[in-house]
Amino acid sequence: MTIPTRTLGGHLEVGAVGFGAMSFAMPYGQKASDTSDTPRDLINRAIDLGTTLLDTADIYTDSEELIGEAIAGRRDEVVLATKFGIISAPRNGAPAVLNGTPAYMRERIERSLKNLRTDHVDLYYLHRSDPQVPIEETVGAMAELVEEGKVRHLGLSEAAPDTIRRAHALHPITALETEWSLWSREIEAEIVPVCKELGISVVPFSPLGRGALTGTITSRDDLPENDYRRTMPRYAEGALDANLATLDIVREIAKAHDATPGQVSLAWLLAKAPDVVPIPGTRRITYLEQNTHAATVALTDAEVERLDAVTVIGSRVAQMDGNWTDGVTPALKG
Repeated sequence: MTIPTRTLGGHLEVGAVGFGAMSFAMPYGQKASDTSDTPRDLINRAIDLGTTLLDTADIYTDSEELIGEAIAGRRDEVVLATKFGIISAPRNGAPAVLNGTPAYMRERIERSLKNLRTDHVDLYYLHRSDPQVPIEETVGAMAELVEEGKVRHLGLSEAAPDTIRRAHALHPITALETEWSLWSREIEAEIVPVCKELGISVVPFSPLGRGALTGTITSRDDLPENDYRRTMPRYAEGALDANLATLDIVREIAKAHDATPGQVSLAWLLAKAPDVVPIPGTRRITYLEQNTHAATVALTDAEVERLDAVTVIGSRVAQMDGNWTDGVTPALKG
């Protein structure tokens, strides 16, 4: 059995649950030896289940190469999404280094096409908005790729409402990729309504609260010393214990559906709108199968309301500046 499909931006059909390849970059200090499942086996199992949206980025170490190798012979069965624009993420007080110039974009798309072993990308995202480059210049250059057939659809990631509007006015934006989960609700006030108004679908990354909503993390002691999550306010001493208490409701609802807490967390996102497509990441086939089958969990309106009431302590990332969230760009001159 394969999962149902959804349509991004009114014209790009994908499986209701996608796959986020940030997990291949092992962002939280994991080790390659943590699983015996190979990327090829993982990706092919995802395709078999109907998880057709494969989402990666040029900065996720060798994830593009791994996906390109894994989908050899199955390119027509998947929707490939990748991103450009981040040179380095914010770390240890240093801001992110971003580049949204047309010249850099040209360099990166050619690299991504080579890595992915394809002649086109189905959905090409600006990973973060460059605070030095008007969004019109970046999206205008991305639109040229559509005309050339190297890209089919355009997307933005972590963009502010005004940035989204300006980009969409220049060329249709199919999807906005941004963090959204039971633990990360910031986009619901302004960004979700703007996307709904413009017909832009939301693709939530880290939809499982960076692992916390699966129920496998019980305290900070479960995190390796080099785990990046230790720097996140929601994982801080005291805050994490309080936030983990929110899982009591999730577990109660999961029990009623014979599901896992992670599946309920994903089902809550799927209930938000018919074109929301979360992209959980994992390097284990067992968890991939659990995530994918979240598309079959149908929550009641009352259960959604109970989950809506969940609140957490602390911001989602340590550094909210430097266009890392809700990215803005300067006005186009002339």
